Amino acid sequence: MSEKKLLILNQQQIKQKLERMAYQILEDNFDEEEIIIAGILPRGNHIASRLKTILDDIAPFKSKLLTIQLDKQSSSLQADIEFDVNDCSNKVVILVDDVLNSGKTLAYGFGVFLDVPLKKLRTAILIDRNHKSFPVSTDFAGMALSTVIKEHVDVVLDEEGQEDAVYLR
Repeated sequence: MSEKKLLILNQQQIKQKLERMAYQILEDNFDEEEIIIAGILPRGNHIASRLKTILDDIAPFKSKLLTIQLDKQSSSLQADIEFDVNDCSNKVVILVDDVLNSGKTLAYGFGVFLDVPLKKLRTAILIDRNHKSFPVSTDFAGMALSTVIKEHVDVVLDEEGQEDAVYLR
């Protein structure tokens, strides 16, 4: 039995969504000198990198890219970060992931910055599925997609050797 995939966003549409999100981030932070863009591995980091590239072209502020690796299966926060979290002190942090489903990944991502006094912490998500079990919200979303819980959203990025696309299966 073959598994059917429905194309939700193609390469051009993903590019447009990311550009729009970058402009929203710019509008929200126009008076900042530097912002931190923290991408959650694996695909959140690719999206964060693309947002940074766009912001570097359009924004007057500097942006710094950080990577967060989380153990999403753990019942407690298990994060591997290759930066001093205190370097984010009194700065704006944009936490980036590809798909927001239950909110657990974002909640763990917030936990990384819990003991640091930030100016503000925002979230940027390519696809918001609206199945939140955790009290998280999306500040910058490429697309809100209403799905049933058993459906799965696949984000495929060209960094993985394939053309950018978002599929529902």
